[in-house]
Amino acid sequence: MERRKKMPHIGIKMLKGRTPEQKEKLSAALVKTLVEQLGCSESHVSCTIEDFTAQEWQEIFEQEVTEKSGKLYKKPEYNPKDLL
Repeated sequence: MERRKKMPHIGIKMLKGRTPEQKEKLSAALVKTLVEQLGCSESHVSCTIEDFTAQEWQEIFEQEVTEKSGKLYKKPEYNPKDLL
């Protein structure tokens, strides 16, 4: 029996300024890619998008990127302070 009930969740954090339409398109594209790459059912995928100011991003960057560097599969090539 093929196991397709994998429950991946996509969490996106970005700077404020994108439209709801951009977020919908992004979510749909990421879900499609995830389903194709992991072979899971789209009905088991969820996606959240959180918006932050450049100032708020400084703390989030520390928590989500710096402190989780061992879990990063794509490392950023910028300094978050450059966003201020």
